[in-house]
Amino acid sequence: MGLSGDSRDELQSRLYSDAYDRSVAWRAQIVLWDDEGYAAAEIARMAKTTKPTVYKWIERYAEFGIAGLESRKSTGRPRSISGDARSRILALSRESPPESTGLTHWSSMEMAKYLERHEGISVSHNFVSALWRDHGLQPHRQGTFKLSNDPDFAVKVADIVGLYLNPPEGAVVLSMDEKTQVQALDRTQPLLPMNFCKTEKRTHDYVRHGTTNLFAALNTKTGEVIGRCFQRRRAVEFLKFMDDVVVRYPDKEIHVIVDNLSTHAGGEIDKWLRKHSKVTFHYTPKGSSWINQVETWFGVITRQAIRRGSFQSVRQLVRHIDNYITHWNENAAPFTWTATAKDIIGKVQIIERDFRKLLDNNRNLK
Repeated sequence: MGLSGDSRDELQSRLYSDAYDRSVAWRAQIVLWDDEGYAAAEIARMAKTTKPTVYKWIERYAEFGIAGLESRKSTGRPRSISGDARSRILALSRESPPESTGLTHWSSMEMAKYLERHEGISVSHNFVSALWRDHGLQPHRQGTFKLSNDPDFAVKVADIVGLYLNPPEGAVVLSMDEKTQVQALDRTQPLLPMNFCKTEKRTHDYVRHGTTNLFAALNTKTGEVIGRCFQRRRAVEFLKFMDDVVVRYPDKEIHVIVDNLSTHAGGEIDKWLRKHSKVTFHYTPKGSSWINQVETWFGVITRQAIRRGSFQSVRQLVRHIDNYITHWNENAAPFTWTATAKDIIGKVQIIERDFRKLLDNNRNLK
């Protein structure tokens, strides 16, 4: 470019002065590097930007001088979007895209295109995104829900939450369930360990070496876990596991929270309970395993010990799980349960009400 001494001094003054926006200093540095003979690719690397951006500011300076490096403010009046148009965008956002689009959900780009073609509303996708943010709408995200059809839902929720918040004095409360079909997956190549500026890496393909079923009981007061792996998951294995549990707490009243699977109920289970009068089972509502605290612990062991593991046999996987349970119990801490039965039932009632409204609206549309 061949800058004069005065021009260089003027650019240099922008680098170290607090009187100017730091973005101006960054652009001035790009121009100075260009004058010093650096290639555009080198400047882009040093400035942590792209070559087109480098060319842009060099050309802007060549045409307008130092004023060309300052941020330009639009002198035009901001485009006004009517309230009716905003309301229409929000209404469409809460509906599934028309079947003719083939879309399962809206993106800001697709919404802007649809509005232009079918609604006669001209807005940018940035405006749609901003409107969604302002109103807490997130079409790109999806959650799940399940409504229990258990007629005794409220009674069972009150019973289990009562055990969490006000357990019987001197009794042990255990949250029990099975994590089934835990796979012993062996990666086809050795794991590449984490290094500076590099994440741990593993191959996407693997070899299956079999599965195991983890039976676990979480002490809701201490956070300690009793766990044992079995090849199968039947009432027989469940009762063997419960025999282990009873041995751990001799002379203690034991309350066990379990789900409604057939392996947890029936003639053999009733016979076992008659022999162990100090043990009481409390069944979660149908379709409501989320209320069982051990499900939270299953999530923890999956993230910390299983998902990223590589196991050459089921035996190795079982040993790994046993080691994790021992490690967990060394510093066990309970999960804090805060929701009351009233809170839970109230939220479920709201979901049911909204669900019924949605069904009614769909029937009306048909």
